[in-house]
Amino acid sequence: MSLQHYLVISAILFSLGIFAVLTRKNAISILMGIELILNSCNLNFVAFSRFVTPPENIDGQIIAIFGIVLAAAEAAVFLAIILAIYREFGSIRPDEVDTLKG
Repeated sequence: MSLQHYLVISAILFSLGIFAVLTRKNAISILMGIELILNSCNLNFVAFSRFVTPPENIDGQIIAIFGIVLAAAEAAVFLAIILAIYREFGSIRPDEVDTLKG
């Protein structure tokens, strides 16, 4: 596979993620869209590191691993927030949650 194949797959993942974020009403579906976007970026980092830089340079892989760790932490925090919102409002639809309490 060439670099163009990876870029096409990454563009498809990114487009699906943007579509999910913009069209879904469920907070879990929005989180899945954000994860698709992050995974497409990680795929770009690894593909460019493989095809553009010398073989001994693993900067793209290191940045991708950092991105995966960051995505896992972001998902854990987001799910904790969703649980708190569900306990307070009884729904996880972002358009139904419109008040903030201090």
